Formats: sequence, C-alpha cells, structure tokens
Amino acid sequence: MAETVLPSELEAPSQKPIANDPLTRVIEGLAAIGTLWIFALMFLVVADVVGRDFFKRPIVGVAEMAGNSIIGIVFLQLASAVNSGRMTRADFLIDMMGGPSAKSVQALETLFAILGAIAMAIITRAVVPNLVGAYTGNEFFGVQGLFTIPTWPIYGLMVLGSALSAVVYLRLAWRSASSFLNNRTA
Repeated sequence: MAETVLPSELEAPSQKPIANDPLTRVIEGLAAIGTLWIFALMFLVVADVVGRDFFKRPIVGVAEMAGNSIIGIVFLQLASAVNSGRMTRADFLIDMMGGPSAKSVQALETLFAILGAIAMAIITRAVVPNLVGAYTGNEFFGVQGLFTIPTWPIYGLMVLGSALSAVVYLRLAWRSASSFLNNRTA
C-alpha cells in the first residue's frame, strides 16, 4: 500500500541545523550572496538575449561569466547545504536501519560526516595551488582583447566554500559522535 507523505515532510531538513552561531551566520550570509548572484546572472542572461534578438548587440562575455558564476555560486552555498542537512543522502538506508534514533544510524552519520570533511579538505588542498598560481601568475579567462576576468576570485570562492564545508562536516561529526556516545551510555 502507498504511504502518504505530506509536503511539509519533504521540505523538512533531514538533520536539525546547527544553532545560529557566528559561523552559521557567515555561512548563511555567503549563501545569500550566492542567491543574489543567481538573480544577477539571470538578469544578465535575459539582457543578453534581449540585446542579441532585438538590437543585434549581445553583451560580450556573458557565456564566460555564466560558466564561472555557476562554480562560484555552488561553492558559496555549499557550506549552507551541509549545515542545514540538505546534502544529497540516501534516507531509505537510514529508514531500513531503524530510523534516525538508531545507534547504527548515529554511527553511520558520524562516519559520513568524517568522510565529508575529508572530501572537502581534499578539494581545498587541491585548489589552493591553483588559487596561488592564478593570483601570482596574473591569470585571466575569456577572449584576450575582447573580454577577460581574473580567475583567482573563483578559485578563492572554491577554497573558501570547501574549507567552510569541511569545518561544518567536522561539527556535524562531533555532534553525531556525541549523540551516539550519549545514547550508548544511556
């Protein structure tokens, strides 16, 4: 028989968000900047289409800006997704293991948070040399003489977003491990 799922249950985060502390405020501020960036990008694309179709004058560099904007937006909003428990996950596995309060699930949540922190740390470590090289080498993307933008800000957002995500994953790991240990002794 089919199970009824309320829309509010679909929108609820799978984990309780971490309290509104200074780090969370910074993370949510960066996510808000990412959201504003999306609106600005949509406006730019529409303006380019209008300019291209009605005035035969496209806006130069829109494709380059859009391509790199996606990267920047993702990394601005990544830590917020981790912090609010909205990262992609297989909830069916948790349900099969006995629900969110089961000890095995709490241990698995801790493991996944540690692995997430490791993955984000690896990304941070991999991008830092690119950031340094782009900054010191005065690296740009685009078409020289027509439209160019420095690449280091995008690399900087990648480092910032992945490093903050690693920190949030570590906090989640600590919280999950504490919950697991408290429930184990109870």
